[in-house]
Amino acid sequence: MDRASDRGWEIGVDVGGTFTDVVCRQPGGALHIMKVPTTRADPSASVLASLDVLRRERAVSPEALGRFAHGTTVATNAVLERRGARIGLVTTQGFRDVIEIGRQSRREMYDVLLRPQTPVFLAPGRVRKEVAERMSATGQVVTPLDEAGLRRAVDELVAHDVEAIAIVFLFSFANPSHERRARDLITQWHPGMLVSTSHEVDPAFREYERTVATAFDAYLKPTVDRYLARLEDGLARSGAPVPLQVMQSRGGLTSAMVARGRPVRLFLSGPAAGVVGGRIAGSASGDDDLITIDVGGTSADIALISARKPLIRPEGDVGGFVVRTPMVDVNTIGSGGGSIARIDAAGGLKVGPQSAGSEPGPACYGRGGTQATVCDASVVLGYLDPDYFAGGTFKLDARLAFEVIETTVARPLGMSMQAAALGIHRVLNAQMAEGIRQVSVRQGIDPRGYSLVPLGGAGGLHATALASELGMRRVVVPRLPGVLAAAGLLAAPVEHEISAAFASAIATLDVAALRDSLRELDARAHSLMANEHVARRDVAITHFADMCYIGQSFTLEIPLDEARPDVAEALYEDFLIAHDRVYGHAFRAPARITALRAVHQAGGSNMIEEMRFAASGATVDLPSRRIHVAGISEAVEARVLARDAMAIGFAFSGPALVQQSDTTTLIEPGWSGRVDHACNLVLERQ
Repeated sequence: MDRASDRGWEIGVDVGGTFTDVVCRQPGGALHIMKVPTTRADPSASVLASLDVLRRERAVSPEALGRFAHGTTVATNAVLERRGARIGLVTTQGFRDVIEIGRQSRREMYDVLLRPQTPVFLAPGRVRKEVAERMSATGQVVTPLDEAGLRRAVDELVAHDVEAIAIVFLFSFANPSHERRARDLITQWHPGMLVSTSHEVDPAFREYERTVATAFDAYLKPTVDRYLARLEDGLARSGAPVPLQVMQSRGGLTSAMVARGRPVRLFLSGPAAGVVGGRIAGSASGDDDLITIDVGGTSADIALISARKPLIRPEGDVGGFVVRTPMVDVNTIGSGGGSIARIDAAGGLKVGPQSAGSEPGPACYGRGGTQATVCDASVVLGYLDPDYFAGGTFKLDARLAFEVIETTVARPLGMSMQAAALGIHRVLNAQMAEGIRQVSVRQGIDPRGYSLVPLGGAGGLHATALASELGMRRVVVPRLPGVLAAAGLLAAPVEHEISAAFASAIATLDVAALRDSLRELDARAHSLMANEHVARRDVAITHFADMCYIGQSFTLEIPLDEARPDVAEALYEDFLIAHDRVYGHAFRAPARITALRAVHQAGGSNMIEEMRFAASGATVDLPSRRIHVAGISEAVEARVLARDAMAIGFAFSGPALVQQSDTTTLIEPGWSGRVDHACNLVLERQ
């Protein structure tokens, strides 16, 4: 067995809907990649299976590991599939229905059948309980906590078999003493009961948003706790001497212990890693402004990066509901390589959001799939080599792909198989192009000034078509696009973000009190870093203030340098600039701070040097194939190139296909490609 160097082997594992991607390396060594089919019933099984694959294919024992980083979709899937825990909600008397009343806003104004616009499924009326207690807006006790009433409420919830309890008391962000006492009493009365408190999950004003975030945290806590416990137990049983690190929605890693305590911060765990990897790959080619699109088997995750920084938003949409927790600005749509194509009742072609996944998978997998998918269409169009799928480790049955496209799409629509397959791709591309517009045009950003970075196993097949649709002239295909989310895990920093309420008008800001509050936040973040064995000297610290006009409800996050002597004036001017950028206007009116935030980061790496490689020396040109592309009625002869054999400076023109073990890239006519100094494949419109 290969033994570890001083730090041992580093492993990054990203679980997708179809495949689990694995990258591994020794410090300073080359990256190795593997793909394992995702076990949907228990994703932890495929993660632990990667250890067996590592032992078998790379002769590396678990004892040789020095780091294990993981990106997961278990939190998101629990919400989308309604597989979270049964929870109870305990509120201040008179506020039990805040989660159902919401903001009285509707997204679908004219639907015949109206769906709930608030996440009532988290805590239906029978498991929402009130307790007599009250804090004032300034944190003064108005009504003491009724502990006897709390006991009755909790016992009733336990009788309903709840697995976790969310506590949301009014103004607890100003004084959390009642919530802390309630939490301590509940764990004393019912040992093992998981509890989420709003002052820890979302210490900010706006009761509905705080209630939703805390309820989601409780809803996810048992599921995430069991999942991460299985992973930690599996690592321990295998003999791996490493702690489990988990990617958070902001794009930073944390320990499994912290992740289990705050599962609401894991919604974009997997997609965030892809954004980190895409940023590194794009910046290596000199592209500071990027749009990444990570196309897997089930979905496509789209993000915008400006000036080498991904956008971080204070809240995100999860399953149709807004959850106030910081996350990378990723737009996820149900479009992927495994998306199912079907004819609707009106005779129109629809693609997704349903996916064949990996079980049974597309028809061409030969596992019993009977519905046409994008992957089947790619085989029919000649884009995929059935003998080289997943680097040749997985053979596709082209006959089944032709049959399913013919019987379920082409024949009902009265067209040829090739036309039907092109139609499937065009529908999918249109959906993904619209998803890109949502993160760019909708925010006032012209995508034509950005470079497109395709990721995931299916991203390369759609890159030039999407760029042409959006008027983008440059595409940067990373060296390992199919597993870049897993590679991004190894490049991400350890990060802890702590926030607290801080109510103050800018005009009367007590700078000493502000600095004291920041020191308290820093102390809490330092404690978390210490638990991960990170020295203070290795930590980079940034501070932010949430600000708005007095009387305004929604805030903007403003960078804060408390060392400046004119900190209040600088904050106000920066707020005006940010308000004008986001809302298109700003005016000199009184503003206030509502919360402070400390973000501590340590580590992280620029993986570009380690991702460079020397051309294999094998033949670049493989046997050419006839393929079908949009806009050309007849099949065209496409050059097929081996990515591993393409040296720096190698150039070519489309139509072409570039094959590698983790993906295939389609270069349509009118596009040229070259391998740049960073070993990225740069495609440009001619």
